[in-house]
Order: sequence, then structure tokens, then C-alpha cells
Amino acid sequence: MSTILGIDFGTTNSVIAIVDGAKPVVIPNRSGEHLTPSTVAFQKDGNVLIGRTAKNQAVINSERTFLSIKRHMGTRFTAQIDGIRYRPEMIGAMIIRQLRQDAEEHLSKPISRAVITVPAYFSDQQRQSVKDAGELAGLEVVRIINEPTAAALAYGIDREVQETIAVFDLGGGTYDISILEVCDGVVEVLATSGNNYFGGDDFDNALIQHIADEFQQLHNIDLTEDKMALQKLREDAEKAKIMLSEVSEVSINIPFITADNTGPKHLETTITRQQFESLIESMIDQLTQPAQKALDDAGLQPSDLDRVLLVGGTTRVPRVQQIIEDFTGKSVSKSVNPVECVAAGAAVQAAIIEGDVRDLILVDITPLTLGIETEGNRFIPIIRRNTALPCSNSKVFTTISDNQSVVEVHILQGESEWAADNISLGKFQLTGIRMAPKGEPRIEVTFNIDVNGIVSVSAIDLDTRNRHEINIKDFNRLSETQMRTQVRFIEKKVQGSAQ
Repeated sequence: MSTILGIDFGTTNSVIAIVDGAKPVVIPNRSGEHLTPSTVAFQKDGNVLIGRTAKNQAVINSERTFLSIKRHMGTRFTAQIDGIRYRPEMIGAMIIRQLRQDAEEHLSKPISRAVITVPAYFSDQQRQSVKDAGELAGLEVVRIINEPTAAALAYGIDREVQETIAVFDLGGGTYDISILEVCDGVVEVLATSGNNYFGGDDFDNALIQHIADEFQQLHNIDLTEDKMALQKLREDAEKAKIMLSEVSEVSINIPFITADNTGPKHLETTITRQQFESLIESMIDQLTQPAQKALDDAGLQPSDLDRVLLVGGTTRVPRVQQIIEDFTGKSVSKSVNPVECVAAGAAVQAAIIEGDVRDLILVDITPLTLGIETEGNRFIPIIRRNTALPCSNSKVFTTISDNQSVVEVHILQGESEWAADNISLGKFQLTGIRMAPKGEPRIEVTFNIDVNGIVSVSAIDLDTRNRHEINIKDFNRLSETQMRTQVRFIEKKVQGSAQ
């Protein structure tokens, strides 16, 4: 049995798995469920609830309950609770630590290492943020792996057959499309594209707004302005969305959802699948553009695909499946649970690292172009998107002023030719450049990306050999002392919490 845990840290739900007897096995949480809601709630008595119990009390504690924290990873989002300021990494760490505790309880042994999955289109900052969350949870994160790549492993790819596979990953908060080639035990990612702010949560919001508009027309009350009523509606809308994948219509009944001076009000409505599909049609159109981009980058047509795999709970929506099948011209594979396959694939990757699974090699790619800003707000690429990992590349630059002794290196990630339109990963200065007319000094900038997709950058004056190197993870990151302090804080908060 593998000793490295596979973790799918999801927007809506998280899943854990391990390889046992050469097969990935999903581990149930302490409540016996395979899915742990990615929800954290802070109670007024100082206790923290994680998972199902946190989600169940969200109606009465909405301001102190955090759902979909994954959407904030890698951002400057903070939340202040009882005088303590929480970053996304801290809240994510509480979820991951709970998953770790559940695994240890189920396996009756300590777990200290993990492979954690991220959306393929996550930026460097987002990847580092997830890695930090794992470390704050007390784990050594031995690998960050892209979710579609993990899913391909879980689907039981045939190592003896050459196949080109498209993996559509639509979860609660993110969407990725990856094109992979499998041949002779090598799984190579050819291209990836996606949208980090599109998922099932957006379908929920469209349904919520539709029902709230109906209710306002009937009672002249806006439910979206009442946090408790809105949370009740959110829970029932999510359930309705899920049920509409199986049935043609769903009734929503929420007694005493709100009240006015005439008394309590009840919400009663019926939503048909046709209505729901009409509400989300404009959003579903967002599936095809990234898919076409990924195919273009891979130099392929839909007809070149051999298999289409689905990942994420939102791919269960019939209209989503129809759009994907119409675009690819292929029937989608439904042989594996789309909600559990990412964690299972992470467990396979863990077993590869440990040597328990042999003759299988993964070649992943960087999802976004990396480069630096130059004069005139121009973005100069150094490593192009879809380059195989790990990778390294260098370019030589020069000064723009006479006798310039300092150069600022502004590191960016994105696809726009304009620096301001891309993601800023940080800045540093190279000093001690020899005094010379502009254009003479030679400054070599080198980018390195490791197997986790995390970046380091160096700059060297080729004349003086002055050098400066920095890991991007150092920007906006907790110090080692802060990390140790917060690990102890999270251990104390999570200890004894229940699902």
C-alpha cells in the first residue's frame, strides 16, 4: 500500500485516495462519505467545523462560513474572524488537514506526504498557494499534478495502445480542457486551456437569480439581500441542479424563507430541465472556445481524438455532455465516477513516485507563457505555454539608459503582448551593472519551471557576473517562522473537528 496520499482539493468537494494492491482506492471520511464538502465554518465559541457539518450550518452562520475557497487561492483575499486575519491558504489547510486526519484514522497509520491536484490552467501563484496549504496542513507536498492528467490515469489508460485523449474537467469553480497523447507507457500532455472562474457555482447562481426574481415579482421581496434566505436558496438550488441531471423537473419548497409586515413567506416553485438549460445556455457556450484553443495548440482537429473523458461533477449535466459530444463528434466516456477520478489519479501518481507503479511516465506542461516586462509595457516571452515540464530557457537583454547600474526584472505570466494585461508574479533588482552606454551591457534572464509547474528566475550580468536569483514562491509568501506558527495554529483549530 502506498504511503503517499492522493488529494483532490476541490472547489465544492474534496476527495482522498491511495493505491492499494496496484489499484487506486477512494478513502471515506469519518462519516463514511467519499466526498468531503470544501467548507469551513468558524463558530462563535471558537470551534471550527469542516466538511458536512460546516455546510449544514451555513444557513444560520453564513458570514462565518467559507465555501469555494479554492477560487481565492493565489489571490490577496483575506477574511477577519474574531480578530484573526485568515488567508486562503490557511482556510484551505484546514480542509486538507481534516482530509489527512480522516485518512490516518481509516488507514490506522500516520500520513506525512501527499500529491495534490490543481486545475491545469492554474497560474504559478495559485499552484504555490495550494502547495502552501498542504504544507500548512502538516504534509510534505511531493508533487502538484494537473487534474485532467490525474483523471487520465484513473480512467485506466491502456499503455499498449496509442491514443489521443481530450479531458474535459468542469468542476464547481474551474474549467480545463487538456489534450493528451498516450503511447508506450508515456502520458504526454500536448496542450491545455481553460477558465479558472467558470464552473458549477455559476450554474447555481443563474438558477438562484431566476428563482429570486420570480419571488420578488410575487412578494416584492429581494431574497438576495437576506443572507440567511439566500443561503437556504443556494442549498436548494444546488440540489435542484443535481436532480435535473436525472429528472425532467424539480419542485423547490422552502417554508418560512423570509417574512415581511404581512407575515411569513414560503417559496414554492417548479424548475424544468428545459428552463434550467435555457438559464445556463450562454455559459455553456464557454466550453467550446478553450477546447478549440487547446486543439489548435496541439495541431489537431476534433476528428483526431480517440477518446473523450469527463471530470468534475458539473459534467453530469446532460446539456454539458451534449455540447461536448457535438463539438468533438465522440461519445463521452462514463466508465469512471467523474467526481472521484482526480483523487484516484493523484494516488496513482503517488504510487509512481514511490515506485509501486512502474513503466508509466507523465510529461506535463506549463499552461501559461512566462516572461518579463520591457520598455513600453511590452511582454517578452521566455517560456511559451504548453512547454513540457520541467523546463528552462534564457534570453539576453540590455540597458535602456547610459550608465544604468540597476535593472528591475518584472516577472509575468499570460498571453497578452502587453505586460499590464498579464499576471504579475513579482519583481526583483539586479544591481552592480558596469557603467556603459545603453545597449552594451548583457543581462541574461533565465526561467526554470519544476515538475510542479512552480517557477524560479535568475538574472546575471554577463560582464560583471553579478547575479540575482529568486523563487517566485517567495513573493507574498509566509516566512518559515510564520509557517511553523500557523501549522501549530491550524493543528489546534482542526483537532477534534467533525464532518
